[in-house]
Amino acid sequence: MLWAAGPALRGSWLVALVLVAVGAVALAYGAGAGEAVRPLLLVVAPVLPLAGVGLSYGRHADPMYEITAATPSGGLRLLLTRTAAVLVVSIPALTLAGAALPASAERPGAATWLLPGLAMTLAALALGSYVGCRTGATSIAVAWAAAVVLPVFASSSPTALAAATGAARYFAGPAAQAGWAAGALVCAALLAVRRRSFDHLETL
Repeated sequence: MLWAAGPALRGSWLVALVLVAVGAVALAYGAGAGEAVRPLLLVVAPVLPLAGVGLSYGRHADPMYEITAATPSGGLRLLLTRTAAVLVVSIPALTLAGAALPASAERPGAATWLLPGLAMTLAALALGSYVGCRTGATSIAVAWAAAVVLPVFASSSPTALAAATGAARYFAGPAAQAGWAAGALVCAALLAVRRRSFDHLETL
């Protein structure tokens, strides 16, 4: 079922996801990075599902997309099914990897990335209704990378740890989580309004 539901699950994205999760644990314990790794993983985790979503739907993902779009299960329904397949794999892998990392009381928990990840996934789908799934997912990922990920990794250690901890605060705490939840609801509402656009895959 996962093979049929998610083309991304049989490609390089799945390998990259496993490497990030396993690599984070190995870096924390094998390289002695310790509690410095969890903030780094948390700033990367929200955008990892976007790559799978972008690779799951459209003519670039499905050679029979025209036939698929004409079926009752095509369009947004198929897109959501494949997105769910991506999330079913990425959420446990990244959350468990985060939980396995050393933590400290003043740093975000392993599950704090879930609402931001959901909000960005829904934003990618909503934007994809205008510009296509791959472009929508890429745009959201690039925006997050430019605002959060690249500044962290551009910093030299030990400044990188401080930058990662500061960036992780963007989605830690009740106020930030409430903001991400509100954003997710807005994007879900827009996606519902734009649901018919996914019936015309020649624009996606």
